[in-house]
Amino acid sequence: MSESVFTVSGMTCGHCVSSVTEEVSRIDGVQNVAVELDSGKVTVTSTRPVAEDDVRAAVTEAGYALVSS
Repeated sequence: MSESVFTVSGMTCGHCVSSVTEEVSRIDGVQNVAVELDSGKVTVTSTRPVAEDDVRAAVTEAGYALVSS
């Protein structure tokens, strides 16, 4: 089991959280995505380490920006 923490900017509401959660959840091996709206913190739990580029692509698809990991 692997856990990675990322920061996402641009989220302002519950719909934003849902969009990011949905897109990141589609990454192969991801088992859980926990998003904190206020801080932009996104915790990804997966069966193996998740590539930052994969998370960046998913966050971009949702309409937001990955700040850092």
